[in-house]
Amino acid sequence: MKWTDTIEIAIALTERHQDVDPKTIRFTDLHRWVRELDGFNDDPNRSNEKILEAIQMAWIDEAA
Repeated sequence: MKWTDTIEIAIALTERHQDVDPKTIRFTDLHRWVRELDGFNDDPNRSNEKILEAIQMAWIDEAA
């Protein structure tokens, strides 16, 4: 998985963090949780606020 795989990341986050409201997540935590996902193998420095926002929005959609 890469940072741009927002839907795949959102699905994995939904499964792994079922008790978390994605609207309340801090980007620092989101960044760490994405890096900790099984199958994630992208450079941690390639992330930015725009990517994290896209992941968060996809996660909100998945959790709904």
